[in-house]
Amino acid sequence: MRRKKLTPMQRWGWLFLGPVVAAFIIGFVWPFIQGIYLSLCKFTLIRDAKFNGISNYIDAFKDASFMHAFWYTALFAIVSLVLINVLAFTVAYFLTQGIKGSNIFRTVFFMPNLIGGIVLGYIWSMIFDGILSHMNTSILMETKYGFWGLIILMLWQQIGYMMIIYIAGLQAVPDDMLEAAKIDGASKWQTLKKVTIPNVMPSITICMFLSLTNGFKLFDQNLALNGGGQPFIQQADGSVVKTTEMLALNIYNTFYGQNTAAKGVAQAKAVVFFILVAGIGLAQLAYTRKKEVQQ
Repeated sequence: MRRKKLTPMQRWGWLFLGPVVAAFIIGFVWPFIQGIYLSLCKFTLIRDAKFNGISNYIDAFKDASFMHAFWYTALFAIVSLVLINVLAFTVAYFLTQGIKGSNIFRTVFFMPNLIGGIVLGYIWSMIFDGILSHMNTSILMETKYGFWGLIILMLWQQIGYMMIIYIAGLQAVPDDMLEAAKIDGASKWQTLKKVTIPNVMPSITICMFLSLTNGFKLFDQNLALNGGGQPFIQQADGSVVKTTEMLALNIYNTFYGQNTAAKGVAQAKAVVFFILVAGIGLAQLAYTRKKEVQQ
């Protein structure tokens, strides 16, 4: 039987895929596997790691600061998810209605996304402290100001990026469907609800996924804006619960804190953090994709 002749792409494809796959394994797969192993070990340095089972996970869930950071982060992620997507969709909708200077507005709204999180945190820290100075307080001191300060910062940074995705979705809505709705006498609100939003669901899926995972993974803005806030509980092991400390910052503080024996606990927290974010993100994707309209 005559062998099928391979195309040049089939013969030489591995030459191009090989370096990418190798980089992915070295840069992600191997560190991830090693991280799972270290979460089951007690260590100060990696070469001194000693296996101790699931005790790190037990200690992680016993840590009051970790549980506080979890609920605080969950609340932050939900609030930021709703506000970012509602405001970004609203801005995108009005900017696709043919208003004058829409391209300039798009550029202005998108620009904050180009600024790094650390820089944004310090900029807004100075702004908020300037606003609160007459109250003799600081965003570092007040829990409520710290929470809403982070929300405002995230809105300012993320709305422009999500707006671009929503604009792309709105521009892809079939014109014949919009014209049919107009001919049938549908109002703007009815057209938006029954025609536009169902057709923009792929963009909503992407934006919800990004804003949800970004909310859970927030680190540099939290560190720069208020450093996790002020401690309000001193635990027996010397660790503290901080008022506005989110999950990523809690893991960082645990790993690089004064208690060098807690590095394994920090690694266990990181694994739990990964499972949490991946699970929530995949569940959200599965749910919203069911709502998408097949064009």
